[in-house]
Amino acid sequence: MVKSSLLHTKHLLLGITGGIAAYKAAEVARILVKKDIDVQTVMTESACRFIGPTTLQALTGKTVFTNLWDNRINNNMAHINISRDVNAILIAPASANFIAKLANGFADDLLSTLCLARNCPLFIAPAMNRQMWENCATQRNLVILQRDGVIILGPDNGTQACGETGMGRMLEAQKLVKEMLTFFQPKLLQDKHVLITAGPTYEAIDAVRGITNLSSGKMGYAVANAALEAGAEVTLISGPTCLEAPSGAFLTNVTSTQEMFTAVKKKVPGTDIFISVAAVADFLPAKNSKQKIKRTSGNISLTLAPNPDILEFVAKLSKPPFCVGFAAETENLEKNAEAKRRKKKVPLLAANLVPNAINSDESELILLDDKGKHLLPEAPKVEQARHIIKHISLLYKKWKK
Repeated sequence: MVKSSLLHTKHLLLGITGGIAAYKAAEVARILVKKDIDVQTVMTESACRFIGPTTLQALTGKTVFTNLWDNRINNNMAHINISRDVNAILIAPASANFIAKLANGFADDLLSTLCLARNCPLFIAPAMNRQMWENCATQRNLVILQRDGVIILGPDNGTQACGETGMGRMLEAQKLVKEMLTFFQPKLLQDKHVLITAGPTYEAIDAVRGITNLSSGKMGYAVANAALEAGAEVTLISGPTCLEAPSGAFLTNVTSTQEMFTAVKKKVPGTDIFISVAAVADFLPAKNSKQKIKRTSGNISLTLAPNPDILEFVAKLSKPPFCVGFAAETENLEKNAEAKRRKKKVPLLAANLVPNAINSDESELILLDDKGKHLLPEAPKVEQARHIIKHISLLYKKWKK
């Protein structure tokens, strides 16, 4: 698997405060290290009552710091030395007590002191009983932290260690890791407007039947997430899928190709980059019945008419955005995909074979542009999407000149 570029240069300080959710911090550390991010752990005295420093040291391969007066630091300034080498600080879990410290500038232990002395972004993942979360003092402190630029992740609603149910449960490790990976991705498309189509379309035959395809929408949603990670403002126009909408994207749900076409025409003005990932139906029934067509003993005929070609329409605008197409082929992949790219006159097209394109979480792609072909070996679609966005950013800079 190809690792995300440059993550090995990223350094995260993981702060752990006292709370039962501290056990989740171990999983956060494990996954981040696996993603090639350097993790330095700092724990409060209370945190050490819930999970041992030895666990975090084993997972990160680095000494865990717990003491403001740690004599392993030559100048006895752990709060300065440790915080200066990191790209971000994540406090997970962040207890109500620690949130109050941050909001009011208290610095009575190593973790609170280095947060006060930091020169990097600070993320906190609150975790506490629901009454503590809802308390006016906690909510007031959170408002102060948000105003000060602290990024608050969560919490979730769910069953808590005390047996009660409500807001205050810390986000699961995978969600926190996703937030940090998003932060660490290079902002290659900062402030660019990206319009993406994803998923299948559905063309009605009658009130209960229709023509569609097996597209899951996974690649389109992965590309939308990668564009968001790259700092873009993303508008996603999606056909019917079972996927969760990417956080931060402006989502428009559609069903038919014509609905998608209408939405694209509405959203494309002001777009810098258009990425057509959707597997749109090339044809639709020339006529459809508003009532269910009854079964008969004989054959029935279905006449199909062509749907509009959305990518070709956008590419032929008088002032088109940078256009990217996708092609799923069953044979002669490179030949057919390159012919499609030239016919539609788009600067970049990503292609794969249908057996590898449908429903899978992984794919193998060929990127075709004016310089030739670029093979992306089989990898998770989330990683492929990041490679695609990186390639788009390089071509877009040249295209704009």
